Amino acid sequence: MGHSPLASTRTPPTADFPSISAVQKRTLTVLLVSQVLSGVGLAAGVTVAGLLAGQMLHDTSLSGLPVALLTAGSAVTAVAVGRVSQRLGRRPGLTAGYLTGALGGAGVVASAALDSPALLFVSLFLYGAGTTSNLQARYAGADLAAPRQRARATSTVIVATTAGGIAGPLLTTPAGHLATALHLPVLTGLFLLSTAAFTLAALTLLIWLRPDPLVLARTLPAASDEGASAHSSARPGPGLLVGVVVLVLSQLVMVAVMTMTPIHMHAHGLGTAASGLVIALHTGSMYLPSPLAGRLVDRFGATAMSVVTAGTLLTAGVVAALAPGHSFTLLTLALVLLGVGWNFGLVTGTAIVTNSTPLATRAKVQGLVDVAVAVAGAVGGLASGIVVAATGYPILAVLCGALAFAAAPAAVVAAHRSPARAWPTWSG
Repeated sequence: MGHSPLASTRTPPTADFPSISAVQKRTLTVLLVSQVLSGVGLAAGVTVAGLLAGQMLHDTSLSGLPVALLTAGSAVTAVAVGRVSQRLGRRPGLTAGYLTGALGGAGVVASAALDSPALLFVSLFLYGAGTTSNLQARYAGADLAAPRQRARATSTVIVATTAGGIAGPLLTTPAGHLATALHLPVLTGLFLLSTAAFTLAALTLLIWLRPDPLVLARTLPAASDEGASAHSSARPGPGLLVGVVVLVLSQLVMVAVMTMTPIHMHAHGLGTAASGLVIALHTGSMYLPSPLAGRLVDRFGATAMSVVTAGTLLTAGVVAALAPGHSFTLLTLALVLLGVGWNFGLVTGTAIVTNSTPLATRAKVQGLVDVAVAVAGAVGGLASGIVVAATGYPILAVLCGALAFAAAPAAVVAAHRSPARAWPTWSG
C-alpha cells in the first residue's frame, strides 16, 4: 500500500492513539479557521457574479455563465489539487488552490474596472480554484479520523464555512461602499474581500497545517477500513459510483436554482439587499446542518440519507416553483431547503467516497470526484439561464427537483446490487 519506511519502526497503534488524536484535533482547528476565511470568498461568486456579468454583457440570458465558468475552473483545478495532495500532501495542494482563487478575485476586480468581459471570464475560471480548495478541505478532515467517525469529521470541516458564507452576502452593501471609495464598480466590492479572504486562508494552511494529515496517515499501520480495506490497495470500492451520483446531482440542482434566484427576485422588484439576505440564509443552510448530517450518516447509513437528500431537494424545487416572484418569505424557504438538501448530499456522498477509496490513491480519486461535481455545477449554472430565458424560473425549479429525486431509487438499487460490504454500515 506504499507505506512510508517509518511505518515499520513505529510503536503499536494503541500507543500512538493519544498523539494521533491530538494531531487530528489540531488539524480540524486549522481547517476550521481556513474554512471560515474561505467562506467569505465563496460568497462573491454566488451573490454578485451573475449581476456583474449581466451589467457588462447587457444580456440576462447569460447570467448563469459566470457560475458556469467558476465551476469549470473548479473542475480543472480539482484535478491539480488532488494530484498535488496525493504527491506532496494536503497542505501544498489546498494552499495552491486558495492562492489561485485569490488571483482570480483580483482579476475580476480588474476586469470590471477595465470593462473587459474577456478578462472577467478568465478571472472567474481562476476564481473557481478557491472553491476547489474549500471543498477538498473536507477530505483533509477525514484523513486521520477512524472509519466510524469520518462523516462527523467531514461535517465539522464543512460547518466552519458557515460564518464566512453568511457574512459574505451580508457584506454586499458595505463592500460596495468600499469599492466606490476606491473608484471601482460597486459590484466588485465582494471580490475585493474575497481576494483577501482566500489569501489569508492559504497562509493559515501554509503556516499551521503541520504535520500534514495525509502524509501522516500514510505512516500509520493499516487501519481496518470498513469499506476500502476489503479491496485492493489501489482500486476503489464499488460504492464509489453511488457517492459520485449523490454528489453530482446535489451540486447540479443546487447551483442551477441558486444561480437564477437573485435574478428572478430582481426581475420582480426585489433589490440587492433582499437577494443578498436570501443567499446568506441559503449559504448558512448549506453548512450549518453539517454536524446533524454527519451524525445521521454515521447512525442510519448512506442509503437512507441518499433518499432524504433527494426528498429535500425535490421539496425545495416545488416550493421555489410555486412561490410568487415577489414573495421574499417563500423564496427564502425554498433556498433554505435547497441548502439543507445540498448539505445532506455533500456529507453523504463524501462519506461514501472516502470509505470506498484506499489510502494509496485516495487524494487523487477524491480530486477526480470533485471534477465531476464541479462539471455538474458548471452545467447547472450555464443551463439555468437558458432554461429560465426559454421557459421561466418555475419550470427550472420543478425540473431540478425532479432530477434530484431520481437519485433516491438509484441509490437504493445500487446499494442492493453491491456486495454486502460495499456500503459501510456506519452505525453510531
